[in-house]
Parts: sequence; structure tokens; C-alpha cells
Amino acid sequence: MSSSKKKAQNRQAGIRVIILLGVLICVNMLAAHFHTGLDLTREKRFTLTKPTKKMLKNIKGFVVVDVLLQGKNFPAGFQRLQESLREELQSFRDVSGGKIVFKFRDPLEGKNDKEKNQVFTELATKGVNAVNIRQSGDDKYSEQLAFPYALIHYGGKEATVRLLESHVGYSPLEILNYSESQLEYKLASAINGLMRPDKPRIAYLMGNGEALGWGTYDALSNIQKLYHLDTVDLNAGTHISSVYAAAIICKPSQPFSDKEKFKLDQYVMNGGHLLMYLDGANASMDSLSGEQFLATGLDLNLGDMLFKWGLRENNDLIEDLQSNPIPVVVGQMGDQPQIELRRWFYLPVFIPTSQHPIVRNMDGVMGMYVSSLDTLDNPDIKKTVLLASSKYSRPTMTPARISLSMLRYPPRPELYNKGNLPVAVLLEGRFNSSFQDRLPPDFLKILKDSIKQPFKPVADSANGALIVVGDGDMMLNGLNQKTGPEEMGYWQYTNTRYANKAFLLNCLDYLTDPNGILEARNKDIRLRLLDAGRVERERTKWQVLNLAIPLGLVLIFASAYIFFRKRRYEQKENEPKPKGQ
Repeated sequence: MSSSKKKAQNRQAGIRVIILLGVLICVNMLAAHFHTGLDLTREKRFTLTKPTKKMLKNIKGFVVVDVLLQGKNFPAGFQRLQESLREELQSFRDVSGGKIVFKFRDPLEGKNDKEKNQVFTELATKGVNAVNIRQSGDDKYSEQLAFPYALIHYGGKEATVRLLESHVGYSPLEILNYSESQLEYKLASAINGLMRPDKPRIAYLMGNGEALGWGTYDALSNIQKLYHLDTVDLNAGTHISSVYAAAIICKPSQPFSDKEKFKLDQYVMNGGHLLMYLDGANASMDSLSGEQFLATGLDLNLGDMLFKWGLRENNDLIEDLQSNPIPVVVGQMGDQPQIELRRWFYLPVFIPTSQHPIVRNMDGVMGMYVSSLDTLDNPDIKKTVLLASSKYSRPTMTPARISLSMLRYPPRPELYNKGNLPVAVLLEGRFNSSFQDRLPPDFLKILKDSIKQPFKPVADSANGALIVVGDGDMMLNGLNQKTGPEEMGYWQYTNTRYANKAFLLNCLDYLTDPNGILEARNKDIRLRLLDAGRVERERTKWQVLNLAIPLGLVLIFASAYIFFRKRRYEQKENEPKPKGQ
């Protein structure tokens, strides 16, 4: 081969290399700005829901997400949660057109002890608390602090997002998997809340002995973080203003007058949404101070209105074997009483089984002296049971004598055979007024001409919604004499935190958010575990296969390429050369 021909071939090879490098650089530059993929997972884990996409496309400014979940040597579960969060944020950025900016950092990195204490204090004011990650194995044990939180900034406002969930009865791996499934909803909900030009207004209705004070401290404090909250006296004024996206009634103890019921009725007819925590019986933990009491039915005079809308609250109390324990004196050891924790059937724990986004994948919710609800036939109203008792439960009609002596004997499960009693129901549809054809013409004329609030016999929209819960205490918190009000759903005797707060906030989110961001809670990422026995037995085989097959394929393709390239050049060399060369 002549030197000139060899130089030409080398020059062509160099040009090909330069072109290939240029193509790779261009592809990487495009990939940095444009991302696409094909979601082949059964549960569509990498696909954002339509409400989330719609919300992201409407972002006007830039959203900055400061992720605190960063550190070295995280266990595999936390690494997966971290990577899933990165992928979720990348999807958010792609859909929003680059308006989501995020960074991962360890707030303790490079800090001395004094600076770390300052960081702990500063983050605690934002609701960020560290978790201690323990790892053990192969005769090694280590502990590491991590902050599974994200701080989201938009329009001069900030929201704190907790990335790691808790779930009663879940293993650590299942908790991480559950937390991963909730990432889209948590991020989208926080961004959606910051994007609102003004927070929705919530009315906390008073006037019928509703709970207010230290018992509602946690609930009202958390509502105020997300909404404009006003206390509204139902006895004052002529109506409930339509500026309120939802109204809450919590544990009333006095009957509602027809005037008050008319205001509630017309509020719903004008598009308002109600969240009602109602007791069906007079019973409370304080009643047990004498070890027994008589529980009587509580008539709030709301039966006819709820009946019209397809619901009835019973004057009963649910006994459920799936319940919280209380300390009981079971004997005497010398001068000291023997105390044991025994399950008190009137403190049921409701494990949601509904697939509705309000409660899907939610932890258990704690109740206290709960009354059951019945759904009635009403074709215009859709009824969804959000919470129900376990299959080992039964109703006890009032009046009923409630005594701690019941705990002296073991329960007989065969007697608890009236299970799955509804205790929280969502009603949706076009509501008809319970005052239809009941008002005199003169009063209708006054409403229209003088008060300027004409009577509406039927709701304007078919998208009306209200939620009724058969337990007023479900929204309340306890009180610690040393530390003050406790968290909603906290049971001190077992140091357990139930999802009462999440249930409340999800209900309000569903009632007030027309964008439907709550739909993202429906994501369910399946946990597909490996067979631990096979992993141990076949470890070497799979390690060899994972290393040998990729290397073997590379060698095969490389050998084939060299072989065919050599054949091609050999054929060119053997071709007869034109005369004169």
C-alpha cells in the first residue's frame, strides 16, 4: 500500500472519529435539556398524573427545591428513595419547561458541633427533624443522621415536605416503598399550595357547643398553615358566606335549630362543602373516671337533613377488637397495684381499605367512642365509605352501661360479628334542599327581595361534596400536663401516632382543591422482593452471569467487527489494479 493511500485512510479515520465525538457531544447536550422515556411498569411509577402535569405547566416563575436527603453510605433503601426523588424532580422539571430547580445537600456537612446544634435548631423551626439510620451486618454497626425532608421555595414562600412516611404494621423496607409512592403527591401538593395567589378560606363553625381550645390546638394550627381559617358563629348573620371553600363542624354538643340547619342547607346548595365530625352518643374518656358510666344517645337535630342527602348517623357505640389499649388495675402486689395495658373496645383503630385518594395507602386512624353511619338510597348522591370498623366489631345501642369490668374477661370473637360498619362517608353529587316545599311564600319573598339570598331548592352544581364522620374526638388532640397539647392521633400509652391529622388534611384538600392533585395519592408502587434463600444459594452464579454476559457480548461484537473489517480490506488488496498504477 502506497504511503499516500495510507495517509488518506488515516485522514478519513480521523474525520470519522471527530464526527463521532461531535455527534456524542450534541446528543449529550440535547439529553441534558430534553428527556423522554417509555414507562413499561405495570403501576406506571414513572408517569405523572394529569392533574400534576396541568399544575406544572401553569407555573409562572421558578420553583426551588432544596433537598436535605444527602449523605454518604446510606443503606440501599434510603439510596433508592433518594434516587426516586431525583427522578421525580427531573420529571417535574421536564414537564414544567425547566422551571423546577433542585439541589441535594447534607445540612451537617463540614459543620462543627456548635454549628450543627444551630442547624438542628433552625431546621426544627421549619418542622424538619433528623432521623437516626442504624446499619448492622458482618460484625459492623453504624449510626448516621439523615434529614428526609425537602424545602420548597416559590414566590417568596416556603413549604416543608416530609419525604419519609410512617405506617403502623409496615416493615422498614415497606415504609420506604410507601414513602416512594407518595413523592409525586407530596411535591405536587406543596407546589400547588405555594402557587395559589391566596389560600382557600375555611370556616370553623361555632354556636352549638363545638370543641374549641387546647383540644383543637393541633388541628387548627395545621389548618392555618394551609388555609385562611375563620371561626364563624352560626347564630350570627343570615347565611354562611360563599367565600368559604369549606366549613368544619367539630363535636357539637347542642341540637341545631331550624334556622341554623337552613344556613347549612343553603351553604351546600350554593356550592359549599361541609366536613362534619359528629358524635352519636354522649361518651368520652373523662366519663371513665368512676370506672363506669351510662352512655346515652345524642340528638343534634341533623337527622332529617342528612337523611335527605342519603345518610343516617346511629345513636350507638362501636365495639371493635381492633382497638387501642388503656392501663387497667388487674391486681395488687403488696402495696403496689398491678397495672396492665388491655384493649378497650370503644377506642377502635380504623385501617382504611377504600381506594379513594383521601385514604388510599393511609395509616390507621384512631377513634374514641365512635358511632356508626348508614348509607341510604339516593340515586343523585354517590356514597363512598372512607373509614369502617374491622370485621371483628359490633354496634351497642344506647343507652348502654360502659364499665371497665368488661376487661376482666377475655373477649369472645364470635360475638363481634357485625363488622365493617361505616364511620366516615363521603357524599358527592347534586344535592336537594331538605327545606324544599317546606317554606311559606312570604319567607321566600323576604329571602329574595330583602336579604338578597334567594332560596335554592337544588344545588347549582353536580359536584357538591360533604364528609360526615361519626366521631367528634377524631379531630381532637390530647393534653400532656408537662409539655402541653399533643399531636392529633397520638396515643400516649403505646407511643403510637395514627393518621388522624393526615385524614383531616386530605379531606380538606379534596373538598377545596379543584385541580385534583390528591389523585397522585393513588399511586401504588409494588414491592417485589427477591427470594432470600435463592440469593444466598445462587449468589456466585448470578454474579458470574452479570459480569460474563456483558463482557462476552462486547467481545463477540468486537471480534465480528475486526473480522469483517479485515475481510473487507483483504478484498480491496486482492482487487486487480487498473493499468498504469
